[in-house]
Amino acid sequence: MKLYDYPFEISPLPLGEGGSYLITFPDLPGCISDGKTPEEAIRNGLDAAKSWLATAREFDDPIPKPGASPSGKFMARGPKSLHTRLISRAEQEGVSMNALITAYLAEALGKREAKKNVGRRG
Repeated sequence: MKLYDYPFEISPLPLGEGGSYLITFPDLPGCISDGKTPEEAIRNGLDAAKSWLATAREFDDPIPKPGASPSGKFMARGPKSLHTRLISRAEQEGVSMNALITAYLAEALGKREAKKNVGRRG
């Protein structure tokens, strides 16, 4: 597998979040970076992906095949009160509700993975 085979997504960040560009690698959970320009985001993202893959190899973690991840879209139904709270929080943060939920999920998964990896190494 070559690093350049992994698909990535680039999206502009709102001015309130720095106004730069975010790059994510759907096949590499938690692998994200940013840059002031799309080109800088790609350079930084490739460095992040290289580090992600090296760390996975170092700890014998499974390495996903490029393009193996699902589309990234899903729908979830929840209580109206939760929806209202999410909308309110997204407005306070100056982001879309999708961006807020994605950040919350990534944070929760990152904490879970970190806890799992500490148990493995410790």
